[in-house]
Amino acid sequence: MTRSAPDLRIPVGVVIERRKATNPWADYVWRPVAILPGRPEVAPWTELGRQGDATSFYAGDTEVLLFHADTPRYRDNLQSGTPSLWVVLRPTDDEPPFGVVTVTADSSEGEGYTAAGADLVDFVPMPDAIRDAIAAFVAEHHVEQEFFKLPRKASDPEALARRPRGDKRTRVTGDDH
Repeated sequence: MTRSAPDLRIPVGVVIERRKATNPWADYVWRPVAILPGRPEVAPWTELGRQGDATSFYAGDTEVLLFHADTPRYRDNLQSGTPSLWVVLRPTDDEPPFGVVTVTADSSEGEGYTAAGADLVDFVPMPDAIRDAIAAFVAEHHVEQEFFKLPRKASDPEALARRPRGDKRTRVTGDDH
């Protein structure tokens, strides 16, 4: 299934951090730490600073894509008290060690990337400028949908009952499989 074109694109830059690992199986632990509004004029994988055993890098840029059909999830994110953006990084098996896959304001989409298992997925605080842009998008495009509960059909307690052999209601032929 292909998705329609986004209704709004918000350019962002991704900042990640590398820390010395404290286990024998990995040299470093990587995690996204911040989103920068806009497209910074910095080359991807530029070192931004060091503090103790942590080094931060500008990993690159991407766009937060907003779709009018997803406004309920954006609204829920904004109303959560701690609006966040989910950052998805994919290992490259080369240098640089990760590529930026996406940044999303939709928690369901972000969590969907965790199913593959190889991607590094984490959430970071949403910058005010991006929060304001998403809030304006929700205000413009959100349409409240009333929830309709479908009535249940009455159950038939005889539907699963044993039938006598030869009863036409239970006859199974080779064509039924």
